[in-house]
Amino acid sequence: MLQPQEQNDPSDLSRREIFRLLVLAQDYAMSVPESRQLVCHRFGLTENQVPAIELEGLEGRWPPLGTD
Repeated sequence: MLQPQEQNDPSDLSRREIFRLLVLAQDYAMSVPESRQLVCHRFGLTENQVPAIELEGLEGRWPPLGTD
């Protein structure tokens, strides 16, 4: 599990975990803004970091969406 101190520049593994949490939160009826707020709070990210990680995961077809 990710630790809050990874907030400034999350590693590749951390970004993949953040993306996975975003997808799962949205799959379980959380809205996009709610899921983004959840990961911002949980991992100490800025509001700008989360959409960038989300886009990176979508483009890379990261799990759980793909089998990267």
